[in-house]
Amino acid sequence: MRLSTVSFAAASLLVSAPPPTCGFSTAPRASETARPSTTSLRSWFGGFGKGGDGGGGGGGSSALSPPAAGARVTRARELIRSLVEESRCFTDDAGAVSFGESCSADVVYEDCYEPQPIVGRTAVTEHMMGKVAQRKGRGEKRIDRISDGDKACGFAWTWTSGSEEGLRGTTFVELNDAGMIQYVREIPEPIYKPGDLTLELLKAVTAGAEPKEPPVYEQKTPTVASDLAKYLFEEVQGGDIEEVMRFFGDDIIYRDFNYDEVMEGKNEVRKFIEDFSFPGITFRPQRFDDGVESTCFTWEVVLDGAPDTIKGMSFYELDPGTRLVRYVRDVPESAIKPPILGKLARDLRPGLGVFQGVKVGSRPGGM
Repeated sequence: MRLSTVSFAAASLLVSAPPPTCGFSTAPRASETARPSTTSLRSWFGGFGKGGDGGGGGGGSSALSPPAAGARVTRARELIRSLVEESRCFTDDAGAVSFGESCSADVVYEDCYEPQPIVGRTAVTEHMMGKVAQRKGRGEKRIDRISDGDKACGFAWTWTSGSEEGLRGTTFVELNDAGMIQYVREIPEPIYKPGDLTLELLKAVTAGAEPKEPPVYEQKTPTVASDLAKYLFEEVQGGDIEEVMRFFGDDIIYRDFNYDEVMEGKNEVRKFIEDFSFPGITFRPQRFDDGVESTCFTWEVVLDGAPDTIKGMSFYELDPGTRLVRYVRDVPESAIKPPILGKLARDLRPGLGVFQGVKVGSRPGGM
């Protein structure tokens, strides 16, 4: 079915993007990396090489000591923890500068609240300073969950302000060979969540799409979280739902930001996946981190006959005992940038980014 740009845009205004209904896996427990002390990002990057204009250079104001002997290296995770939690790069001027100094000269910051990506270290630093100007003294950005990646990682976050918490979202960060930030994608949750209207609109948009032949794949049981995501999205997608469901824990919590409420348990998640399994939708993975215990990856939704795609991001977390996936967060971009309700909420309540906050701690793990 051939869709007009207008019909696709009208649908995407409401649904943003459908959830990536592909599943999960098990993985062995990795050694926990001790939290390093913080002294100077410049010395941290010095351990991984220096870049010129094309690959990095420059240092920051807060640094990480190398991990203990035998510990798994997780440069991306520790760098982001340092920048967000210690340098407060989203709410402090010096922290914003440190973030910029941690970027390569050709960094691309895909802030999906904005109409275009921000490109280059100077532009990204200015962008971060703009974020600080909006929220300085009004609130903080809390890391709820972060994947244990070395070359890349993702983190689920929440805006907090005093005794309240508000806007949630997910950010993916990728480093270059010199340990400098070379790519970022950030997506905040949509203020308006269409719920089951997402499903109905997608069925209308893809009506008439021809079913595709199921994929032929060799069954695997990945032992690393990021390998699991690659297996399910690059090999299994569109195949047997049982191959997907065997990787979910009985107590799985699935947060899709097209919906107000989370899905709990395998039965709810199975129905959710089955509901969204119809012809005409392809989830095209783009970038994966290299997390072991948890993983974050970016994707785009391709609808048959549609001229445009919708970007999104997913975060999977494994249970340390059962090694089954226990938590998922999916977040789609808005088709309008900045989103109308999102901008209004930030203007009216810049500390929270939503119209009505909730009590701090009332959504464990950013749920």
